[in-house]
Amino acid sequence: MFELVKSGGIMMFPLILSSIIALAIIIERFLSLRVNKVVPASDIERARKLAGINKLADAQVDELRNGSLLGRVLATGLESRELPRHIMKENVEEAGRHVVQELERYLPALGTIITIAPMMGLLGTVLGMIGVFSAINTAGVGNPQQMAGGISEALVTTVVGLLIAITTLVFERYFKAKVDGYVAIMEREALRLIEIANSSRKTLPAASSASVPAPAVARPAASAPAASPARPAPAQAPLPRGGKPA
Repeated sequence: MFELVKSGGIMMFPLILSSIIALAIIIERFLSLRVNKVVPASDIERARKLAGINKLADAQVDELRNGSLLGRVLATGLESRELPRHIMKENVEEAGRHVVQELERYLPALGTIITIAPMMGLLGTVLGMIGVFSAINTAGVGNPQQMAGGISEALVTTVVGLLIAITTLVFERYFKAKVDGYVAIMEREALRLIEIANSSRKTLPAASSASVPAPAVARPAASAPAASPARPAPAQAPLPRGGKPA
């Protein structure tokens, strides 16, 4: 092992350092992205039950928030359930953005290692080739085997850099896919919690209004029959001229 490091030249030390950093991040992400720490089923059931309760205690919401990353999002929704639906949704989305940043922590560092590891390996190879050609320029082509050995030693850093980049790329893609799956579960459960909270909030006023008896409406009194109009008296026949009736 030491001979391999020695044959790679000075660029083997940053390559080894980058491999150690990548290994530490991979182990940390495996421990942090476990299901029981991100989206446990117990927190999902607890949040659904709390959404149907009229009055919540602060201790219940804090317990849900401290249980998992999904609990942070659902606890924010429970705290905002008395607000209008669009405000509640905005608060949940804001909490979700912070949780996504927590899920993607250190993944940009893995992406950086994936990019620079082959470059450092290529740089080590170029430096090694420069040393080989300098030796040829000084001593001439005396021993072809020695020159081939120097070239093979110069290519060691390229091989190590590619191995580090390929291995890190596999784990980085795996963690990204896992994060995307967790985000989809969080979005689904957050929307379901919002719907449960809205439906429970609508049923409360309906139930309270149904318990109040409707006021009695007084019927109008029956009106007396209208009096029939009096018939006009018959008109008297006009008297003829002379003053005597006909």
